[in-house]
Amino acid sequence: MADHYEVLGVSREATSDEIRKAYRKLARQLHPDVNPSEDAAERFKLVTHAYEVLSDDEKRRRYDMGGDESPFGGAGGFGGFSDIFETFFGAGAGGGRAGRPRSRRERGQDALVRVTLDLGDVVFGAHRDLEVDTAVLCETCQGSCCQPGTGLARCEICGGSGFIQRQVRSLLGNVVTQQPCGACQGYGTTIPDPCTTCHGQGRVRSRRTVSVDIPAGVETGLRLQLPGSGEVGPAGGPNGDLYIEVQVSPHPVFSRDGDDLLATLEVSMTDAILGTTTTIEALDGPVDLELRPGIQAGEVLTVKNRGITGLRSSQRGDLRVGIHVVTPTRLDAKERALVEELAKRTKAPKPRLAEFQQGLFSKLRDRFRG
Repeated sequence: MADHYEVLGVSREATSDEIRKAYRKLARQLHPDVNPSEDAAERFKLVTHAYEVLSDDEKRRRYDMGGDESPFGGAGGFGGFSDIFETFFGAGAGGGRAGRPRSRRERGQDALVRVTLDLGDVVFGAHRDLEVDTAVLCETCQGSCCQPGTGLARCEICGGSGFIQRQVRSLLGNVVTQQPCGACQGYGTTIPDPCTTCHGQGRVRSRRTVSVDIPAGVETGLRLQLPGSGEVGPAGGPNGDLYIEVQVSPHPVFSRDGDDLLATLEVSMTDAILGTTTTIEALDGPVDLELRPGIQAGEVLTVKNRGITGLRSSQRGDLRVGIHVVTPTRLDAKERALVEELAKRTKAPKPRLAEFQQGLFSKLRDRFRG
């Protein structure tokens, strides 16, 4: 039997990461969807089985000690010593599965899909139809792994038990142990005529569309779980779960503070002095704002219930708009004269020292938080 390390092309001291990289490289070359030759299919089975053993710490330990299909196994090698150790210290020759063959049907892997949303989608939620590249049930064999009209055959080596017994001579006498059958890999059955569509896997790779309703209030990094929407398992086993990871794109105007939306409104000096009304375009439609006469830079206007709907509630946050008074930098002679006359009439106070401020945005931030 081929050595698993040689099959993957790694040393016996290889790390788990090196083993995983070697398997992925070979799988990309030998997968039946890429290389349909019979030789590639057989090598792919060997590579997959080798990875299944070496990627599991316990299986790898037992394999390195000479048990479970090790090329150094057998009553005359390290295998007998390993069997005795496992028999007396509870590991069990079959890893806790003695007397019961393995099931070909296993749960499928979970899948992860990332979706990008605009901030506007977060206000009320969004619906998306996502294309997912995943494993689906083979339509030809419906998960049986066999060519239509054929079926599984009982393993002639183990008689369908999935295990073989052997007697080991030890210092304590003869010890009978059980090991998974190498002919059927512990399944108790073989596949004489594998399905030509899925190559005996019971599933194939395919793209399918998954419809998902993304709730309001999500934020970047949040993962939504769709139970049973992941990959179908080997031999038509139950599906894994599908996870939707959310990424919210930055908005050029609005930012988010919890369930509140924040924005800055630039106001002319005359509108700040005299007051005015204006309409701004929020994420969910127009909003009317009234600026009182004499409004100051850094003040925050709050519009109730025009923010984001909460993730776990039906209540909406607020829209908070900070005021930024824009001072003109260029005046003609007539405009300057009018401003000077205004200054004389209002008797504006002279500049005076006050508490240090980091600037408008720091001031707005503090007021937003307040």
